[in-house]
This record gives sequence, C-alpha cells and structure tokens, in this order.
Amino acid sequence: MDNLLPIFVLLPVLAFLLSLFIPGKEEGALSKIAFTMAGLHLLLTMVFIGFWLGNGAPTLNIKEIVLFQNGDYEFFIDLYFDAVTAVYLFVGAALCFLVTLYSRYYLHREEGYKRFFNTILFFYSGYVLTVIAGNLETLFIGWEILGITSFLLIAFYRDRYLPVKNAVKVFSVYRIGDIGIILTMWMCHHLFHENITFLKLSNHDVVSEHLQSHSFVGVFIAVMILIAASVKSAQLPFSSWLPRAMEGPTPSSAIFYGSLSVHIGVLLLLRTYPIWEYQYSVRIAFGLLGLVTALIASVIARVQSSIKTQIAYASIAQIGLIFIEVSFGFTLLALYHFAGNAFLRTYQLLISPSVVTYKIREQFYHFKPRTKTIEDSWPKRIEYTLYTLSLKEWNLDSMMYKYYWNPFKFIGNKLNFLNAKNALLFFIPSYLLAFSLSFFQNEIPTYVHHYLAEIFAFIGLLLVLKAFTERKNALLSWILVLMNHLWVALAISFNEKFDLHEYLFYLGGIVVTGGVGLWVLLRSEKLEGSIGLNQFHGHAKKHPILALTMLIACLGVSGFPITPSFIGEDIIFSHIKENQIVLAVMASFSFIIDGIALIRIYARVFLGPHTKSFENMPYRSS
Repeated sequence: MDNLLPIFVLLPVLAFLLSLFIPGKEEGALSKIAFTMAGLHLLLTMVFIGFWLGNGAPTLNIKEIVLFQNGDYEFFIDLYFDAVTAVYLFVGAALCFLVTLYSRYYLHREEGYKRFFNTILFFYSGYVLTVIAGNLETLFIGWEILGITSFLLIAFYRDRYLPVKNAVKVFSVYRIGDIGIILTMWMCHHLFHENITFLKLSNHDVVSEHLQSHSFVGVFIAVMILIAASVKSAQLPFSSWLPRAMEGPTPSSAIFYGSLSVHIGVLLLLRTYPIWEYQYSVRIAFGLLGLVTALIASVIARVQSSIKTQIAYASIAQIGLIFIEVSFGFTLLALYHFAGNAFLRTYQLLISPSVVTYKIREQFYHFKPRTKTIEDSWPKRIEYTLYTLSLKEWNLDSMMYKYYWNPFKFIGNKLNFLNAKNALLFFIPSYLLAFSLSFFQNEIPTYVHHYLAEIFAFIGLLLVLKAFTERKNALLSWILVLMNHLWVALAISFNEKFDLHEYLFYLGGIVVTGGVGLWVLLRSEKLEGSIGLNQFHGHAKKHPILALTMLIACLGVSGFPITPSFIGEDIIFSHIKENQIVLAVMASFSFIIDGIALIRIYARVFLGPHTKSFENMPYRSS
C-alpha cells in the first residue's frame, strides 16, 4: 500500500502543470481540470482509506527520493500515512472538490480566472505534501508552498491597494513561523544526529533516550514548534493576520482561512507530539495559549460588523480549543474537532454573500434588538472596556507593528547612509578581502577565528535589514539581498568545513535567479521609468510576463522549493553547531527577512493601483 502514497502528491501536481498550458479564456477547460482532479483525489482517498482500515490501519512510511547527500547529512523526501494523515487528507480532498465546483461559477468571467485555478491547484499540491510528509524537511516544502499561494490568493485583486497590502502583511507574519520551523529542523539534526522521520519520533524509547541528556534542547525545540504552530493557526499574539487575509475571493477564504491552511499548526503539534509529550511545562503553555486565544477571539467575534471577520475570529477560537485538546493528549478528539470546524467554516464562508443579503433585508423589515444579554450582568466598566478592546481587536495589529515591524525599521533606517555607491565601495571590497581570508583559515589565530562567523553573519543581517527598509531604490534593495546570501555562506565556511560543491550548490540558485531578477528590474525601469519602493506601481497588468518572471526570481532568491538554494539553506544549518544559537538565529533571521524584502519588491513594482492616470485608480480604502 505504501507504494501508492506518491500518487496522492503527483495527481494535484500534474493537474497544476496541465492548467498552466490552458489559455485564460478557456474557463470550461480550466475548471474541468480542477474539479476532475479534486474528484479523482477524493475518490482515491476514500478507496485508499477503506482498504487501509480493512488491513488494520497500519502506519505506512516510504523514503521516496534522496535530493542531496554528503557524508552524514542527507536531505530526502519521506511520505507517511497514519490516522492523522487520513483525516487531514479526506477533509482536504472533500473541501477542495466542493470549493473548485463552487468557484467555476462564482468566478465566471473574472479577469484572474486562470490565475485563481492555477494557484488553487498549486496550493492543494502543497497541502497534500504537508499532510503526507514523513519528516520536517518534506513538511517544510509544503509549508512554504502554502505560504506563497496564500500571498497570491490574498492579492488576487492585484489592482487594488488593500488586498496587496494585506497580502504582504500576512506573508510577513508567516515568515515568523518559518523561523520556528527552520530552527526546529536545525536543532533536531543535532539532537538525533540524522534527518529524523515522524515514524522514528513515534518510538518513545528513541525520543526519551536523546532528551534525557539534552533537556534544554528539548525545551528549545518545543518553543520553536509553539511559535510556528501559533503563527500558522493564527493564535495569540498573531491572530490579527487571519481577518486581513479575507481580502481574497470568497472561495479562497473558505478553503484557506476557514478550513485547511489555518489548521496546519494543529497538524504540526500532532506530528511533533512525542518530542514535547513529557515536557509538562510546555504542555501547560500550549493549553494556556489556546485558552487565552479562545476567550479573546470569542469576544472579538461578537462585536465585528464584517461577516468574514466574525467567521475568522470564531475559527481562531475553535482552534484555540483544539490546542487545549492536543496539550491534554486528546489527539482523536482534536481530529474530530478539526474536521467539524473545517466543514462548518467552509460552509459559512461560501454562503456569506447570501447571508449578507438576507441580513440587510431582515434589518429593514424584521429586526428587533435583543433586550438583555449576558454582559448586562457585569459591572459596566468591565463591560465597556471589553467592548472597546474587542472593537479594536485588542490592538493586536498595533502590537505587531510595535514589537515586530518597528524594531526592524528602526535598525534599517539607521543604515540610510548605505546607498548604492557606498555598498559598492565598502561591502564588495570587504567581501573580497574576507573571501580571500577563507583560503588561509589555518593561519588565523584561534581566538579571532572563533568570532569571524558571527561577525560575517551579522554583516549579512545588517544588509538584509537595509534591503527590507529601503524606500527609494528597488535595484539597491535587490543587490543587498544578494549580498546577504554571500555573507551568510562565507560566515558558515568560517564556522565549519564547508565543501566547495556545497557552497556552489547553495549559491548556484541564488546567482541564477538573482541575475534574472536584476534583469527584470532594469528592464522595468527602462520601460516605465522610476520604480521606487515608496508606492505601488501596478505594472503586472501591462507587463504580465515580466511580473511572472520577477515572481519566480523572488522565489528562487528566497530559497523557495524550486531551486537548489532551498536545500542549500538546510545544508548551511547542518554546519552550525548546537551551542551556536546566536549564529543560527542570525542566519535564520537573514533568510526570513530577505524573503519579506523580496516579496515587497515584487508587490511594490508589479502589484497595486497603477501609477499612470489612464489606468483605473482605486482608492486606498477600496
């Protein structure tokens, strides 16, 4: 049976590739490919689960393909099937079939019809790979696909200001979760001395043997898992991104933020449960986080005027309860709860346009205010305070700006002296000098050599922070991101033996896609004039090929799973020792912030309202 597992992944990938070659005007062909794939996938899932249950529900695991191997390091794709996979796969297949069937009529004659179905099929490929993944590396591939497709679907109405702005905001919050996953993979490599699979994690003796002498490592991994799961499932303090993500079309809101993508954090908790099962302080933290989130999200949902926002916060509250269930070890109950919440929220979001119409009519003819509520029994000061806080969504957005965005912006603004000329005159010669030193590492004093890796990684982090806050020159921001990768690779080469072919494997994808992106920016500047980053330019409508090329270049430079740089990033972390937390944090922050900077360049240059007056000019509040 395990030989059939790759089919679950290959079927949506094949449908996605086929949809790329269908012309945008062929709505019927596009929708048929999508819902035929979804129907076949649902049928295959039901038949497979039936046979699997009939054979006693065995745990299946298959090591599919080794992508890279060097010494004791191995990066491989691993597929895994158990009860958790069965539930997530069935719910995903059923809802994908329902949403694709709904979307073929809902989006009829929409300008981005082809783009929508391409993205939905790509999303579903990532979702299936995530739920069927047998190790963290494979899960992270699907995790990244979910992140970028989320950005594309929120920004579906790409000529409007608010959808594009919210898409960048949501993607930026997602990158915090990526830090958690990256550092979890890094520390797991050192804890288990291998690319550990979920099948081996389910062996209690193996996990307890490694954790007994590394209790701090176990707590660190659990905290990183908590951060990643909280971000992906919109738990506090990251809850505010979910209502902002509802700017996309209603079908994408239903399948992404009501049902499937928002429950991936719960999947991560279930998969890594054996690591933190006996860390009771961590379990208490998971449960308390879910409880506080459920309480606050419930009161926020009660006072929102937008129906999508009400559903979003209601879903957040239910996921908080699922966190509590997982922390208590009630995994079966958590799976039932996930399935029920996913189906309910999808139904609510799909009928939300009709509900709005009915409610408006009811307000005119049959509305009667409630004479008494439960809050009326509370002291008025508490009642009014809770109402005001809930109306402002507990200032969660302001907190994100204050503690997440503003520190980065503050540091980046202190680097305003770093213009294109200074970057060329200072950092390129400095890099060449540092690179030449790498050939004479044995002659460098030990007390100096010990700090060079941290110094070089810090320089790379400063460069990418400047790229993130750059407001004038898109070319400068792009070049600074490329220089960041060079400095990080150099830092790791000073930290531990870094073979030349590993160095080239990592930088190969960066250099190629970086050159393509540089060409696109120069070409855009030649065709349209100034392409500064202080506003949206909206050139995707006039130059769709350039926009698509730039998106692929951004994904390649950011280490998306289409280039060798994705595996290269994992190779880099395999050369960071377990006691070098500062170096690991700086390297992970560099990768995360450069992804935000790159998506911001793409969004500012090619998305949003068009700068020229002959195009439609939506207002900022549209």
